[in-house]
Amino acid sequence: MTDEVLPNISATIHEQMGRKSDLFWRQVVSSRGWVQLAKWLGLLLIILTYIPLVWLALMSFSERPLSGLPYPLTLDNYVSLAGDKAWRLPLVESVILGLIVGLVCMMVATAVGRAVPRMHRPGGVLLLALTPLFVPALTMGAALFIFLREYLDLRLGMWSIFIGHIVWALPFALLLVLVVVTRFDIRLLEAAADLGASRWRRFWDIEFPILRPGIIGAGLFGFLLSFNELLRSIFVRGSETTMPIYNWTMAASHQSQVPIIFSLATVILAVTLPLMGGFFWLLFARLDRTS
Repeated sequence: MTDEVLPNISATIHEQMGRKSDLFWRQVVSSRGWVQLAKWLGLLLIILTYIPLVWLALMSFSERPLSGLPYPLTLDNYVSLAGDKAWRLPLVESVILGLIVGLVCMMVATAVGRAVPRMHRPGGVLLLALTPLFVPALTMGAALFIFLREYLDLRLGMWSIFIGHIVWALPFALLLVLVVVTRFDIRLLEAAADLGASRWRRFWDIEFPILRPGIIGAGLFGFLLSFNELLRSIFVRGSETTMPIYNWTMAASHQSQVPIIFSLATVILAVTLPLMGGFFWLLFARLDRTS
């Protein structure tokens, strides 16, 4: 009799403690002080993120940007940027490479992400796919260089940069797809199959509209991570130069090029940020209203 009563008492005590803990945290989260703290922390995060970008844009108009003073203002840096053609080829190569990496990430992440929920033991696949997220960039770059150049004796170039970028960007793309895939009800596909829909119709009419934010987000993240990647690219670039490598080499070896780099970075931000913002608004706001 005692053996039966003691487990019941223990379970009751744990249940009551769990309810008190839930009630406590609900009160903390709903309290006005917690809400105000969250607002101020969010504001601080926004300031730390965007103030340096605004300051960079301001310094690109400075006559002496290395002094840290925005005055006097001038357009000479942008005139020098327009007359310098050295940065144009790295920019074009980075854009093309980023588009290819984004497309490949979007396709591979969608295929793998759709297959993971259907696996009996997906843990091993996820571990192998997401491990590159936790490998330091310098370590991964050096490992790729040793394997491709020293072991396989291959000539490095744009193709090896592509491999390095895929290794870095694909895990992020896969995570974005998995976020929406795990919320997908697979019974919708089974019902469509029972009604005679082909695999393509099931994917295009049922899966794709639901998975679309994750799929397109995977492509965008692949492009952005590739376009801004530096540390891995340094090891596997061979004689090729991407936009981040160009900025790094110019800033490191030619101090006189720093004002031009400020101007170039400002132009890129002025173009990419509004485009990305408008695209995300179109994807997550307007399309969701019509769907």
